[in-house]
Amino acid sequence: MTAADRVVGTPGTHPDLAEIYRRVRRATDWICEPLAIEDFVVQPMPDASPTRWHLAHTTWFFETFVLKRCYPGYHAFHADFEYLFNSYYNAVGPQWSRPHRGLLTRPGIAEVREYRAHVDAAMAELLGGAGEFDRDVVVLGLNHEQQHQELIVTDFKYLLSCNPLKPVYRPAKARPIGAVPALTWIDGPDGVVEIGHAGGGFAFDNESPRHRVFVDRYQIASRPVTCGEYLRFIADGGYRRPEFWLADGWNAVRERGWVAPLYWEERDGEWWMMTLSGIRRVEPAEPVTHVSYYEADAYARWAGMRLPTEAEWECVASSHPVEGNFLETGHFHPVAAVAAAPGRAIQLYGDVWEWTQSAYAAYPRYRPVEGALGEYNAKFMCNQLVLRGGSCATPRTHIRASYRNFFPPDARWQFSGIRLARDA
Repeated sequence: MTAADRVVGTPGTHPDLAEIYRRVRRATDWICEPLAIEDFVVQPMPDASPTRWHLAHTTWFFETFVLKRCYPGYHAFHADFEYLFNSYYNAVGPQWSRPHRGLLTRPGIAEVREYRAHVDAAMAELLGGAGEFDRDVVVLGLNHEQQHQELIVTDFKYLLSCNPLKPVYRPAKARPIGAVPALTWIDGPDGVVEIGHAGGGFAFDNESPRHRVFVDRYQIASRPVTCGEYLRFIADGGYRRPEFWLADGWNAVRERGWVAPLYWEERDGEWWMMTLSGIRRVEPAEPVTHVSYYEADAYARWAGMRLPTEAEWECVASSHPVEGNFLETGHFHPVAAVAAAPGRAIQLYGDVWEWTQSAYAAYPRYRPVEGALGEYNAKFMCNQLVLRGGSCATPRTHIRASYRNFFPPDARWQFSGIRLARDA
């Protein structure tokens, strides 16, 4: 159950929501604790934003969509911040260029923290009963901030990987290492099934409406693909054999020089990987991560299998509890699986986002919300693929079976991995 589930659709008072607000904002601060001042500013690539920008943008959301609209007498912290920290809401106004966010050396991190404190104080007054507000928008803002908590982790990892010193974000915690559970096959529900958010708590609009789909007989793998299994794909010439690759994927392999997942490098015949705890040898028992859709699809073809559809994935995941290795666990990396009961899948939630073969598109009868907030999901329903299940950087209270993440097929800097499926 998400933090928002404790509020929407259940009895509660404004102070209850105020405590959830404080908890989410404190979690963002905790993620940033190990960072040096210099770490907050740099943008290593167009898709990865500076941490300072994430801190300001999540604050901008509450100022723009809650305080300016619902709290008479609220004074904006800075007149230009609506422009500087607007991500993509055209209905709000123009935005600073996304690829150039790293050029904004001002405001500095100290002023951004003052901005957060200014907005937090006003939100505390509003949520404490000082005025009327749209509860659903506040809850959306909290879930929006949780999304950016994950982005802070993944964007910062990419930044550290660019440094030849391979800095450590947080020291590694003890993690389970042992024999990999045998991969078995689980029969998923078939026929006419229902997918999508069933109500009873928060969900993004792209998870609705719940609707019927036909799913033919299939089986889904009991666990994600491991690094050891992926190493066999590499050793068998997986990155040199075009027969496994989609045309766009093969172009990416050749043009970008892909020979392994992102953050892997070969040293004296051994594979090493960059983690948020520094560089170390690739652990064969851990789920492989930082692979694109193209790589996931190529591996599945090499293995004689395929990727699941998002309907198949959700039908299986809906019968499993939301538990696993999430942000709060503190590993900041996928961990090796442990055995599960026969007929049950493991690591459906947490560890790695799992690519599906489904294009990110609107569900039947989908209608985005009116106004600027309708841009949150709807405008990206093109040229993206759906991922499911969350990752080791996803907050535990943020994920559910119906959650639909989406990225372009060449994206690799997220903690994305592979779960196989096959026809039955």
